[in-house]
Amino acid sequence: MSARALPLLFLNLGGEMLYILDQRLRAQSIPGEKARKDEWTDVDRKRVMNDIIATMFNKKFMEELFKPQELYSKKALRTVYDRLAHASIMRLNQASMDKLYDLMTMAFKYQVLLCPRPKDILLVTFNHLDAIKDFVRDSPAILNQVDETSRQLIETYGCLSAGEFQLIRQTLLIFFQDMHIRVSIFLKDKVQNSNGRFVLPISGPVPWGTEVPGLIRMFNRNGDEVKRTEFTTDGNYVPPQREGSFELYGDRVLKLGTNMYSVSRPVETHMSGSSKNSASHAKENIIPNPLAKEELNFLARLLGVLDTKTAGGSETGFRLNLFRTDEEEEHAALTRPEELSYKVIDIEATQEPGRRAELSRILGELEVAEPRPASAGKGEELLALMDGL
Repeated sequence: MSARALPLLFLNLGGEMLYILDQRLRAQSIPGEKARKDEWTDVDRKRVMNDIIATMFNKKFMEELFKPQELYSKKALRTVYDRLAHASIMRLNQASMDKLYDLMTMAFKYQVLLCPRPKDILLVTFNHLDAIKDFVRDSPAILNQVDETSRQLIETYGCLSAGEFQLIRQTLLIFFQDMHIRVSIFLKDKVQNSNGRFVLPISGPVPWGTEVPGLIRMFNRNGDEVKRTEFTTDGNYVPPQREGSFELYGDRVLKLGTNMYSVSRPVETHMSGSSKNSASHAKENIIPNPLAKEELNFLARLLGVLDTKTAGGSETGFRLNLFRTDEEEEHAALTRPEELSYKVIDIEATQEPGRRAELSRILGELEVAEPRPASAGKGEELLALMDGL
């Protein structure tokens, strides 16, 4: 397992979450002068996106996230995004949050599977960050947070070898291997089968730095080419245009990771039969990793302080429905397998005076969560970590 996979997993899933929320908020927005008090406006949409992105790219959080560590468990990671999605005035019911997470995970799984070479996962990440920058182009302070994360990506991953990127890719695929949620966009585009498994293409550009298959070269012991043999392939392969840019700004060339919801399309999700059966037998391992515990505890102290207060102190949240009607959302909540519904457990946090002075200079008036005891599972540690969001 790679100790460098977590930042890529977090940022790409977060990017997909923002794509979906932006699309649904735009679909439900009403012009400000016509909107009732309980209806969405474009101002509300921008506020939600800015609040979530500012929380997601908090400087101290990113610094701790980029430290080498193992991936979180599926339940722990799901809880992180639950807290992140509710970092603003928006509120999601359990069924809508389940659907949101399904769409996020399946979209990024598809992107990891289709990457021509392991290093291109970094280009996918840059595509997500480029789109996020566009969401906050009118907020220079938040834009600077995203740019700083892009610089951390370049510094951390720019010097890794092809073998290290291959290990990162395998770590991500292991994380996604039991997830087979059917998504209508993928089904309609015929890139996903009815059982939720993806169809991988056998045509198109080959990875950068490789040649189109169809030729075998034979060499003698001196390294001289002595024979060539051609063969036919089932796919229609072509050379790549050029290598995508790994700089702060540039042409990524690769389109994986761009916003597939920019054109309005339904995004229904359905559990495949195999997923329902396997879910009833799956047990989530939440035993903490001792080697990562200190990093998690410090991360908990940093993120536990992020207290997102609503303006005026008494503002109620707007509800966002990811289904077409409230009835569909209620039906989804009733039919969702119990094993796949992740409920948020509230953990009380106490102040840690010794840390207040140091962190208050960075994040303002803070409330720091007490680290969980050594017997706590990773899921509970992450709940404490996100408790202030």
